[in-house]
Amino acid sequence: MYAIAFLAGLAAIKTGIEYNSKGPNYYVRLGVSRDSNPLEIKRAYKKLSLQLHPDKNPSPDASDQFDSVKQAYDILMDLELRGVYNKFGSPGIASNKRFDETQFFVELAVFYLTWGMMVFVLTLGKKSGDARQWVFTGMIVMLVLEIAIMTSQENPLPSWLFPQTTEYEAVWLMHSLFPAFMNGCRSLGAFLYVDLEAQTRHLLLALQEQNKDVLLVLRDVQIGVQSILANGSGGGNTSVGTRSSPSMASGNVSAPLLRATPTGKIREIQERLQSSNAHVVKAVSELKADGKSSSSFGFYAFILAYVLFSFLFNR
Repeated sequence: MYAIAFLAGLAAIKTGIEYNSKGPNYYVRLGVSRDSNPLEIKRAYKKLSLQLHPDKNPSPDASDQFDSVKQAYDILMDLELRGVYNKFGSPGIASNKRFDETQFFVELAVFYLTWGMMVFVLTLGKKSGDARQWVFTGMIVMLVLEIAIMTSQENPLPSWLFPQTTEYEAVWLMHSLFPAFMNGCRSLGAFLYVDLEAQTRHLLLALQEQNKDVLLVLRDVQIGVQSILANGSGGGNTSVGTRSSPSMASGNVSAPLLRATPTGKIREIQERLQSSNAHVVKAVSELKADGKSSSSFGFYAFILAYVLFSFLFNR
């Protein structure tokens, strides 16, 4: 669980830094929502232009602030450029990009096939079986959302949910958080994984040793009983016609009874069973310790994989 919390915190910090480095989008600059009409945008621009005009703004970067607001106003007032900005962001405006369905699905296939192969490789092994299903389910959901967002004429997100967020930013956010989601699923899968085969193997070995001890004790009991019966029958033959024999009175027959009484043998069985149970408990404890050590190793492996993939895909 510590690995999951660490990865979540790391992803939140990394995504927040990258988002802030991009600067506010045009809607945030003008203080309007993505559903604002041209009249509302014009009113917001007029208000801000009076405040940020270099003649009235004493700030050293007043000119840059005014140009930033003017640029946002020019883009959002042009319906065609506004649609390009919503889908592709500032890079789309700079490259004069337009939505091409063929190119979009090719880029989509490259991204998801690449990550799909990486997920398959990184989730090999018994411990990652459930995690693979979770990650692929998340990829399918993300794919459906991305297609719905990018192919719709209007932003399908409800207006009350991040009202100033564009389609480009929503897709970017999903792509940025996916590596953390994948490694979080791997950490959770490793934490919840129970190796039933290893547990069964340890318990069977412990039970086998326990059965051996029980069989040895039962054999000793059988030999002792046979010895008692043999001594008892022999004493009976020497004392035929008498009420008691001198040998029995002197305690010669009671000597084996003291050495192999039923109570003593039962106590011995209990002691050996308790010792065997201690071995079973020890085997289970060692199994849990092995799981914790492997989980700690996976914790550092997840961190390294997250940093590596983030570096490769952000170049």
